[in-house]
Amino acid sequence: MYVDSEVSRLRTVLLHRPSAELARLTPRNNDSLLFDGIPWVSRAQEEHDAFAEALRSRGVEVLYLGELLAETLTLPEARAELTAGVLSARRLGDSLRATVAGYLADQDPDRLGEILVAGLAHEEIKSGGGGLVYEMMDRHDFVIDPLPNLLFTRDSSVWVRDRVAVTSLAMRARRRETTLTHAIYRHHPRFAGTELLFDPSLEHVEGGDVLVLAPEVLAIGVGERTTPAGAERLAQRVIAAGLAHTVLAVPIAQERATMHLDTVCTMVDVDAVVMYPNLAHSLQAWTVTAVGDELRVGAPRPFLEAAAEAMGIDRLRVIDTGLDPVTAEREQWDDGNNTLAIAPRLCVAYERNVETNAQLERAGIEVVRISGSELGSGRGGPRCMSCPIQRDPLR
Repeated sequence: MYVDSEVSRLRTVLLHRPSAELARLTPRNNDSLLFDGIPWVSRAQEEHDAFAEALRSRGVEVLYLGELLAETLTLPEARAELTAGVLSARRLGDSLRATVAGYLADQDPDRLGEILVAGLAHEEIKSGGGGLVYEMMDRHDFVIDPLPNLLFTRDSSVWVRDRVAVTSLAMRARRRETTLTHAIYRHHPRFAGTELLFDPSLEHVEGGDVLVLAPEVLAIGVGERTTPAGAERLAQRVIAAGLAHTVLAVPIAQERATMHLDTVCTMVDVDAVVMYPNLAHSLQAWTVTAVGDELRVGAPRPFLEAAAEAMGIDRLRVIDTGLDPVTAEREQWDDGNNTLAIAPRLCVAYERNVETNAQLERAGIEVVRISGSELGSGRGGPRCMSCPIQRDPLR
């Protein structure tokens, strides 16, 4: 496992194939579960399968989070840890907690993994031993909440060279996601010996805000999901571990369309980004370095200038999203900037962002187009849906 850039040849990636958790979304709960619409589940699965196949056809090993979770749950320690996590919810009360504990104990690892992802509905527990809490719940309520945003595997973990940061998700609807990734990285044999840089108990940082711009250079977006304290904590840890000499803290607007740094900017070549033009020349960065054991924070500078200097290049090329303001805004909303690099000058993007993809190709970037009409309802593109675990070293 090794990642030292956003664009070097991708070898292994972690995805989550959407399943029953998407079918839990209704007009009654989609807002609280952070989806802008109700996706057509079978079509979303078809789109995701095509995404995975596009990666495999270019030599990328695809790991599925659900399969890793089921394998992890065969280990008694991991099973006890994850079961205790869902049973610790204070809203359950003693009677319902005991009922749920018995129900979960009866499940095999595959089914238990499904429940931890898709949740457990009130009506799925037929026992009458749930007590007052169970009786007073609406029949449409969940005893264990579903995790439809698990689709976006980028957010719950980030690899920096040979270490992984299991992040701390800001939104209540997503916080349990990291209990699953945390358990997988700590218990699954595939990741034996992996050192963790970060854990869910720390200040909020989300993977969509972390860009590995170059070996030893990170950019961390600060906005709706990642706090200044979270960015500082991660900067401290990567610099102290010798994984980075420079971290750029980049404030972004706290809005739905710009929830993460990778919704406005992703890398498509060693010296090029695709970027929302409204922000390209206004985005600022605070440069964080270290003197001895102390962090040093420089004055804010234009992001493009600070990034190029930290990366040791003359300039960072910018490929705009769209040519006119209306097109740019539309394609920004549809994750036009959220590309996944498979290799330098080769990326995956949603097919519907026609103008952005044309701009990329005019700049010499090969675009692998995928459908995302249903996948995009959670406001995430190819980069959001993928956590690179292994890339070739950039240098």
